[in-house]
Amino acid sequence: MRILAFSDLHCDVAAAEAIVAAALGADVLVGCGDFATRGRGGAAVLEVLKLSPVPVLLVHGNHDDPQALRAFCAGWEQGHLLHGGGVTLGGVRFFGLGGEVPCRNSEPWNASEGEARAAELLQGFTWGQGEQAVLLTHTPPLGVADLQRDGSHEGSSAIRDAIAASQPQLCLCGHIHNAWGLTGRIGRTEVRNLGPGLNWITL
Repeated sequence: MRILAFSDLHCDVAAAEAIVAAALGADVLVGCGDFATRGRGGAAVLEVLKLSPVPVLLVHGNHDDPQALRAFCAGWEQGHLLHGGGVTLGGVRFFGLGGEVPCRNSEPWNASEGEARAAELLQGFTWGQGEQAVLLTHTPPLGVADLQRDGSHEGSSAIRDAIAASQPQLCLCGHIHNAWGLTGRIGRTEVRNLGPGLNWITL
């Protein structure tokens, strides 16, 4: 399976158009959140992504309105919004968790989950180590691909613990702009902080 993945478009329609054009060479398109900026402007990006020739898997970012994104995906046959749930495509199991974990921003537009609630949502994220599986999150796991400019780590302990327990092949994330392009491992699991470029992964 060829996956084309990205995160954090933040209203960049041109970047979305480039991603959809490249998706002709993919089996699935993965977007790890922040299509909007401060809760606004994501609709234009989503309308472009809706033109994708392949299935699109999304999790919401902290800048997105989860309810609006859910409503948009409700009428989109090829679009799948994953938040505490999953889907299987081409024999690969995908599970998703959106938003900022934990909440570090009190602005009303900020979509977030506490660590305890995130752990609850991730309880469905269990499978055997022999299975092909991918975890999609907006927030990185704590300590891996989550480095801020000041040297601090701003990932999620709940996501880290779920990865350590279930050991998927891959965790794709975004959110921490300073960490775009960073990778790391938790056991057998490769963690990749994507950013808005074209990120190709082959399983």
